[in-house]
Amino acid sequence: MNNTNLLPRDTYSASPWQQQNAVIEQPAVISESTTYDVVIIGAGITGLTTGLMLQEQGKKCIILEGHGVGFGTTGGTTAHINTFFDTSYDQVEQDFGKSGAKLLADSAKESISIVQEMIEKYQIDCDFAIQDGVIFSETDKETKSLLSLLEASRRAEVEAVEIRDNGIPVPFQFAVVFNDQATFHPIKYCLDLAKAFQNLGGIILENAFVRKTSTEGPIQIAHTDRFDVKGRNLIYATHMPPGLTVFDVECAPYRSYVLGVKLKNGDYPKNMAYDMKDPYHYIRTHTIDGQPYLIVGGEDHKTGHDDPEAAFQALEDYVRKYYYVESVDYKWSSQYYIPVDGLPFIGKMPGFDDNVYVATGFSGNGMILGSISGRILSDAILENDNKYLDLFSPSRIKPVAGFKDFVTENADVAYHFVADRLGTDELESLKDMPLDSGEVVEYKGQKVAIYKDAQGAITALNPTCTHAGCIVKFNAAEKSWDCPCHGGRYDLQGKVISGPPPMDLKKLS
Repeated sequence: MNNTNLLPRDTYSASPWQQQNAVIEQPAVISESTTYDVVIIGAGITGLTTGLMLQEQGKKCIILEGHGVGFGTTGGTTAHINTFFDTSYDQVEQDFGKSGAKLLADSAKESISIVQEMIEKYQIDCDFAIQDGVIFSETDKETKSLLSLLEASRRAEVEAVEIRDNGIPVPFQFAVVFNDQATFHPIKYCLDLAKAFQNLGGIILENAFVRKTSTEGPIQIAHTDRFDVKGRNLIYATHMPPGLTVFDVECAPYRSYVLGVKLKNGDYPKNMAYDMKDPYHYIRTHTIDGQPYLIVGGEDHKTGHDDPEAAFQALEDYVRKYYYVESVDYKWSSQYYIPVDGLPFIGKMPGFDDNVYVATGFSGNGMILGSISGRILSDAILENDNKYLDLFSPSRIKPVAGFKDFVTENADVAYHFVADRLGTDELESLKDMPLDSGEVVEYKGQKVAIYKDAQGAITALNPTCTHAGCIVKFNAAEKSWDCPCHGGRYDLQGKVISGPPPMDLKKLS
């Protein structure tokens, strides 16, 4: 983290949401003999929404957070709340039928309603605003795809119409507007969810990293470094559950890059905008302490692949091409997981007891899917009917259409298991290594993850990811060690930041 006064999150770079002050009251004592109705791992939007909904219904819940509230993707989102998804409705129709696309659309609408209901019920001041969302094309091929999306959106009963102005200074061929989309300040929102949860008797424990879980009859036990916590139900609201699970081959980790830009001419868009590139760019405006910022995201790539610094530069080049930039005040990145068949996994966790649940595979739609996950998971535990359970079931059979992506992603993982272990020239001297840089090197016959800080001090780590044994890579933009296989991330001292690794990297110096 490059500013110790900011609310911490899982990257070195800072998002504008981190300026929000947070005081989460911690209980003085935790009794290991207590059995909670529900143990929730993760205090992002998914865990907090789920916990609050259950606490409202009289359940006794505890949320275990490895770091702090909003530390992960929630603190790095661009906070778009849409009635469309990264997986387009025409794609969903092909794999899950028109009824599946309609259900997905319903889940988006219900997500927006959930956020609005929470804001009204608990008087949350989080800059919530209803806005139009405009998707536009720039080429004939993109226009064809956008027309297909438009038609499928209408079949799913999502209101979308052609529009003649995309609201931003980017030339386009064709544009479609989706009305009644929304934006908000994600950390303000989640901190007030946390407060409401605690006021109803819920407990939040920060700095309680869950290393593993076990069972004792019907009781689930979450093991942290300080204590064990027991529950009749267990929910993983952490993106990827720790350890080896089926999601290692069903979800692929990606990073997305964002800039917060101050403009010279004040030409900030009034709507949200999205192009049809792959990866696509997404744009909106947000005002922080009276200052409007152009929030622009994109240049996504698989975690541990490509160059994060180059991604930031490409995004800045894109912004400067179309806007009169006064300054780039924020630049940050965030992680998400793409599911193999395009839909999230929300419900009972495959291969575990019936009282273990998970929510993952949100792609770039975490604010929508995190909110609806709260409703789906709370209904499952309360034994209420929920129409989305089958569509989002983690045990569903993958459509044939998703098999190609499944093979591609896992061939990539297999490649890194082998290629990253090939010998390299032994490092003759560490003195030639640049300051404030990291590299995995061959040193004295073994691979070592070396970081040299700004003063020249060396930190050496075992570069083998503790999740599945891949070799980590240095992320110069975020000052972290990232696993290219399943998205595990570690700080410069080797401590787990996020992802499925259960243990820290071993320190060698």
